[in-house]
Amino acid sequence: MVDQVPLLDLKRQNKACEAELRAAFERVLASGHFIMGPEVESFEKECAQLLGAKHAIGVSSGTDALLLALMALGIGPGDDVIVPSYSFFATAGCVVRAGARPVFADVLPCCFNLDPRSVARVATKKTKAVMPVHLFGQCAQMEPLLEMARERDWRVVEDAAQSFSARYKGRSAGTLGELGCFSFFPSKNLGAFGDAGLVTTEDDALADRARMLRVHGMKPKYYHHMVGGNFRLDALQAALLRVKLPRLAGYTEARRRNVRFYREALASLPVTLPTICEPEPIWNQFVIRVPGKRDQLMEHLKKEQVGTEVYYPLALHRQKCFEEIAPEEGSLPESERASKETLALPVFPELTTPELEHVAKAIARFFR
Repeated sequence: MVDQVPLLDLKRQNKACEAELRAAFERVLASGHFIMGPEVESFEKECAQLLGAKHAIGVSSGTDALLLALMALGIGPGDDVIVPSYSFFATAGCVVRAGARPVFADVLPCCFNLDPRSVARVATKKTKAVMPVHLFGQCAQMEPLLEMARERDWRVVEDAAQSFSARYKGRSAGTLGELGCFSFFPSKNLGAFGDAGLVTTEDDALADRARMLRVHGMKPKYYHHMVGGNFRLDALQAALLRVKLPRLAGYTEARRRNVRFYREALASLPVTLPTICEPEPIWNQFVIRVPGKRDQLMEHLKKEQVGTEVYYPLALHRQKCFEEIAPEEGSLPESERASKETLALPVFPELTTPELEHVAKAIARFFR
């Protein structure tokens, strides 16, 4: 008998490796080295190997990874950066923080990722970069975006905050553009115990620049070549993430198992299931569409003790802070439709079969 199903329960995952997590904490405590250092360097090497990236640079958060990537590319005042309007705020917020202007493009209805046709429509003479987001754990359609970028001499920054280890045509998210940006926020597939992030690149010069910008533009100590920021990764976060990193493949397979259950159990119901546009998503979220009844279903599931979340209830181009640069209403219809129809269901790896059945039956009862 299941009483409730949370949207996410980190305690289950952490309990399974508690002894190793405590040992990692003790190791860092004994070292006396709490910011950067050997733990971070080891974590970077392990991430680079898993992703097939030449350089992996640990940073303080996924948001800081995006800002650092834009700074490393020299994106700033007078530049436009194309971003999807249906995404977490940091995607566009970091463009503004870098001094540039976000230009909002629409998303594809199938997978909620950036629509290359919309990118072509909204491009301006000032466009210097495009920032595809690999949303909900599934890679964006990168080939047309990369081709467009080559033709127009744009830089490509991948916002892979939700897609660590997702793959596109055999390559890892974050290794296709000039720079890739990841988040290890606790709710991510590979979650830290606070904020943490990563920047990847194949370019030696960009890697050197990013590493300097991470520590106030400094190299060597107290000699500053540029104005950077404090984007350093704590040793403790790196050590704890290193415990979970070898388990990531298992977490991913469990999420995929849960998605297979939902796809079968919900197939006959009047909800739209996410399309698998690329064959290796990692399902950071499992997001369904419920046209016209999303909020009612969410309230029903709340009464049924099922945790849900709306990612995201207001498209970025409709946020108050962007009202001066927003395109006219109705110009990005898929982003606005997604914000009104989408609902995320529990998909975390430790869900039990009875819990999955409880979610599916609760949704079925709503449509009776």
